[in-house]
Amino acid sequence: VQFVESGGGLVQAGGSLTLSCRASGFNFTRNPMSWYRQAPGKLRWWVAGVSTHGDETSYTDSVKGRFTISRDDAKRTVYLQMNNLTPDDTADYYCNAGYTRSTFSGWGRGTQVTVSS
Repeated sequence: VQFVESGGGLVQAGGSLTLSCRASGFNFTRNPMSWYRQAPGKLRWWVAGVSTHGDETSYTDSVKGRFTISRDDAKRTVYLQMNNLTPDDTADYYCNAGYTRSTFSGWGRGTQVTVSS
Protein backbone atom coordinates (compact mmCIF):
# COMPACT_ATOMS: atom_id res chain seq x y z
CA VAL A 1 0.00 0.00 0.00
CA GLN A 2 1.35 3.41 -0.93
CA PHE A 3 0.06 6.96 -0.60
CA VAL A 4 1.76 9.91 -2.29
CA GLU A 5 0.48 13.30 -1.17
CA SER A 6 1.26 16.54 -2.97
CA GLY A 7 0.06 20.11 -3.40
CA GLY A 8 1.03 21.65 -0.09
CA GLY A 9 2.85 24.92 0.30
CA LEU A 10 2.98 28.30 1.95
CA VAL A 11 -0.12 30.45 1.60
CA GLN A 12 -1.47 33.57 3.25
CA ALA A 13 -4.54 33.47 5.43
CA GLY A 14 -7.64 33.54 3.26
CA GLY A 15 -5.89 31.73 0.44
CA SER A 16 -6.57 28.37 -1.17
CA LEU A 17 -4.74 25.14 -1.92
CA THR A 18 -5.70 21.86 -3.52
CA LEU A 19 -4.04 18.72 -2.20
CA SER A 20 -3.78 15.47 -4.15
CA CYS A 21 -3.11 11.95 -2.98
CA ARG A 22 -2.40 9.10 -5.37
CA ALA A 23 -2.96 5.67 -3.87
CA SER A 24 -1.74 2.27 -4.98
CA GLY A 25 -1.48 -1.29 -3.74
CA PHE A 26 -5.14 -1.91 -2.89
CA ASN A 27 -8.54 -1.83 -4.58
CA PHE A 28 -9.08 1.94 -4.70
CA THR A 29 -12.58 1.88 -6.15
CA ARG A 30 -13.90 -0.34 -3.36
CA ASN A 31 -12.59 1.82 -0.54
CA PRO A 32 -13.77 5.11 0.89
CA MET A 33 -10.92 7.60 1.27
CA SER A 34 -10.05 10.24 3.82
CA TRP A 35 -7.69 13.06 4.68
CA TYR A 36 -5.95 13.63 8.01
CA ARG A 37 -3.67 16.31 9.36
CA GLN A 38 -1.03 16.57 12.02
CA ALA A 39 -0.03 19.95 13.41
CA PRO A 40 3.39 20.36 15.00
CA GLY A 41 3.48 18.66 18.38
CA LYS A 42 -0.02 17.24 18.03
CA LEU A 43 -1.63 13.96 17.10
CA ARG A 44 -2.86 13.16 13.61
CA TRP A 45 -6.60 13.91 13.26
CA TRP A 46 -9.22 13.05 10.70
CA VAL A 47 -10.26 15.95 8.46
CA ALA A 48 -12.59 14.64 5.77
CA GLY A 49 -13.88 11.44 4.17
CA VAL A 50 -15.44 10.50 0.84
CA SER A 51 -17.43 7.36 0.15
CA THR A 52 -16.88 4.91 -2.66
CA HIS A 53 -18.26 6.49 -5.85
CA GLY A 54 -17.91 9.90 -4.18
CA ASP A 55 -21.59 10.41 -3.43
CA GLU A 56 -21.17 11.02 0.30
CA THR A 57 -18.71 13.22 2.16
CA SER A 58 -18.08 14.10 5.77
CA TYR A 59 -15.95 16.78 7.44
CA THR A 60 -14.64 17.67 10.84
CA ASP A 61 -16.47 20.75 12.14
CA SER A 62 -13.54 23.13 11.85
CA VAL A 63 -13.30 22.75 8.06
CA LYS A 64 -16.98 22.48 7.10
CA GLY A 65 -17.87 24.98 4.41
CA ARG A 66 -14.20 25.61 3.57
CA PHE A 67 -12.79 22.23 2.50
CA THR A 68 -14.10 19.88 -0.19
CA ILE A 69 -12.97 16.27 -0.60
CA SER A 70 -13.38 14.49 -3.91
CA ARG A 71 -12.01 11.48 -5.77
CA ASP A 72 -11.13 10.37 -9.27
CA ASP A 73 -11.22 6.59 -9.43
CA ALA A 74 -9.68 6.47 -12.90
CA LYS A 75 -6.61 8.26 -11.52
CA ARG A 76 -6.70 6.50 -8.13
CA THR A 77 -6.50 9.94 -6.61
CA VAL A 78 -8.29 11.75 -3.80
CA TYR A 79 -8.30 15.54 -3.56
CA LEU A 80 -8.80 18.11 -0.84
CA GLN A 81 -9.76 21.57 -1.99
CA MET A 82 -9.06 24.01 0.83
CA ASN A 83 -10.44 27.54 0.78
CA ASN A 84 -10.31 30.46 3.20
CA LEU A 85 -7.32 28.95 4.97
CA THR A 86 -6.36 30.09 8.46
CA PRO A 87 -3.15 29.65 10.48
CA ASP A 88 -4.95 26.89 12.43
CA ASP A 89 -4.93 24.82 9.22
CA THR A 90 -1.13 24.67 9.31
CA ALA A 91 -0.19 20.99 9.44
CA ASP A 92 1.14 18.04 7.51
CA TYR A 93 -1.70 16.48 5.53
CA TYR A 94 -2.05 12.75 4.84
CA CYS A 95 -4.53 10.49 3.10
CA ASN A 96 -5.55 6.91 3.78
CA ALA A 97 -8.34 4.52 2.90
CA GLY A 98 -11.39 4.58 5.14
CA TYR A 99 -14.21 7.07 5.68
CA THR A 100 -13.68 8.42 9.22
CA ARG A 101 -10.99 6.06 10.35
CA SER A 102 -7.83 5.00 8.56
CA THR A 103 -7.84 1.52 7.10
CA PHE A 104 -4.14 0.94 6.73
CA SER A 105 -1.39 1.34 9.29
CA GLY A 106 1.03 2.64 6.69
CA TRP A 107 1.09 6.30 5.77
CA GLY A 108 2.67 8.41 3.07
CA ARG A 109 5.13 11.22 3.70
CA GLY A 110 2.36 13.77 3.74
CA THR A 111 2.35 17.25 2.27
CA GLN A 112 3.06 20.31 4.37
CA VAL A 113 0.63 23.20 4.49
CA THR A 114 1.70 26.44 6.13
CA VAL A 115 -0.72 29.33 6.46
CA SER A 116 0.72 32.69 7.41
CA SER A 117 -1.31 35.37 9.17
